[in-house]
Amino acid sequence: MPHKITVEHSFESGHRLPHLGGKCVSLHGHSWSVAVTVSAPELSPEVTVVEFGALKVGLRRWIDEHLDHATMLGVQDRLIAPLIAEGNRVFRFGVEHPADDAERFGYGLTWPTVEAVAVLLGRVAESVLAGLPRAEGAQVERVVVRETKLNTAVYEPTAS
Repeated sequence: MPHKITVEHSFESGHRLPHLGGKCVSLHGHSWSVAVTVSAPELSPEVTVVEFGALKVGLRRWIDEHLDHATMLGVQDRLIAPLIAEGNRVFRFGVEHPADDAERFGYGLTWPTVEAVAVLLGRVAESVLAGLPRAEGAQVERVVVRETKLNTAVYEPTAS
């Protein structure tokens, strides 16, 4: 599509990947960053793909409320209960019937790998975009999530 915009945000969050073995079995944190690109075949009557500010506000609000300074864990992780008991915020991946509406975006994603975080944030971005005035055919094209300076995952929901 010829018209594209990208919004970015960063957040601090911990996670662990006990299913992979190695050093990521340990609870650890990252300074994550995300870049979401939205594309459209034509511009809206307001000459936009979607208004930057509204998209940024929606995406950043969701990330700040649910992931920033929280711990991302797979729903089967044994650390969930003790962390919550100690007053920590936990975002659970792979919850089938979430009591927390935000966790619905993590369905089918059993562990918080960087790839899964990219899918999660792609779903969040699609939901935010759906609630905004936008150009006809505007869609989330690409989500880039960086967990370290060297590790990046890309999710392209429109490519499927």
